[in-house]
Amino acid sequence: MSMADNPLKRYIFASDFDQTLTFNDSGYVLADLVGISTEEFERKSKGMAKINLVQQGAELAYLLLHDPEFKRVRKEHLREVGKRIRLKSDIKLLYQLLHAGIDGFHFDFYVLSAAPVEIVQSALEDIVPPEHIFGTEFRYRPSGEIDTIVRVTAGYGKVAVLDNLLLENVAAPDHVVYTGDGSSDIHVILHINARDGLTIAVSESRNVSQIAKRTVLSTSALAVLAPILEEISGWERARIRAFFESKGMLIQEWERVRTDWLTVRPAAEPAQNEGEIPSKLETANS
Repeated sequence: MSMADNPLKRYIFASDFDQTLTFNDSGYVLADLVGISTEEFERKSKGMAKINLVQQGAELAYLLLHDPEFKRVRKEHLREVGKRIRLKSDIKLLYQLLHAGIDGFHFDFYVLSAAPVEIVQSALEDIVPPEHIFGTEFRYRPSGEIDTIVRVTAGYGKVAVLDNLLLENVAAPDHVVYTGDGSSDIHVILHINARDGLTIAVSESRNVSQIAKRTVLSTSALAVLAPILEEISGWERARIRAFFESKGMLIQEWERVRTDWLTVRPAAEPAQNEGEIPSKLETANS
């Protein structure tokens, strides 16, 4: 049977960045880099969120444009923040498997983030192509100072970017997977849910975990494959375990009650020592 008789099922996989592919928030890393205390950054950003001054997730963009303490920030600072961000493990493997590692399926991997695009591109250099990364974009003055905002990919801004990607990729609206962790993802998660796509929360935040179709908690970015293979590919647990193992990874302690508990580690690593706390992954049907 020819490839034309069995065409690949094409999907869009879109992910948030801060706290979804990373362990820390780019705003805090940038504040530390330019000498602004954590307490002061939190006071400013939480103050804006409290009065709904900007879309949720766009607080850093507003500070970079309007706050005197952030006026010193230049493009090179944003790139340096990307290099300091602590990424979750296995992002590159996740990208490769979604691209061409699942029989019968192809997932185009995109990142939609409210963070400045320079930060995200720098952090994911040689992992995700820069043209597949959408973040807040600025226009700069000749001095290097930020002049204006071109686009903010936060809140409903993520919905607009995703809809454009659907048109460009000629993909059906139910052929979308989105992963996110916080309030700036609510609009896009609800939008995808209404069109029968798959939404995955990667935090226990009530803002997203109560509306996402699945929830996954893990230090490994690869963990989101478990619900994707179950919900979209229709695989049973035994096949998913075998698939992970064939890629050099192991799923451990997958005990389904209301929550699935999995531990994912490279197959070459020795078993954990007594008393060592494993890195766990949880998935839960919502």
